[in-house]
Amino acid sequence: MALRYAVDTNVLLRLSHKEHPQHELIATALRRLVARQVELCFTPQNLGEYWNVSTRPRERNGLGLSIEETEAHVASIERRMTLLQEDSRVYVAWRRLLVSQKVRGVQVHDAHVAAVLEVHDVFHLLTFNGPDFKRFTKVSAVHPRDVQA
Repeated sequence: MALRYAVDTNVLLRLSHKEHPQHELIATALRRLVARQVELCFTPQNLGEYWNVSTRPRERNGLGLSIEETEAHVASIERRMTLLQEDSRVYVAWRRLLVSQKVRGVQVHDAHVAAVLEVHDVFHLLTFNGPDFKRFTKVSAVHPRDVQA
């Protein structure tokens, strides 16, 4: 099985918007991973969060994109990356992580991503939020600047 990296929502958002200051950093990191034949993946939750931020008005800390613009970005993600499907195994892993890691509040969402990765044996997550995933020992959070050629 090829090495796989999941791509976190914060990376997907910056990747889709070429004007973002970190866009080139992310594009370079992804090119390096693809050159190493790494399979890039995403979760349904990532796309839900992506859609939320993309379509939310700018005055409410969103990107203010139309449904059509957001759909075009999502379709591009779906063409280039692998969807990690969810089933009852994810639910069981997620529930276990919630209790074993004493997860509270918004950290529930990170635990859900960690559970999907665990079930699919994806051990790397490309993210800007590494500290949020430290407690999940089966997930190695990798900042885009740390992806080597």
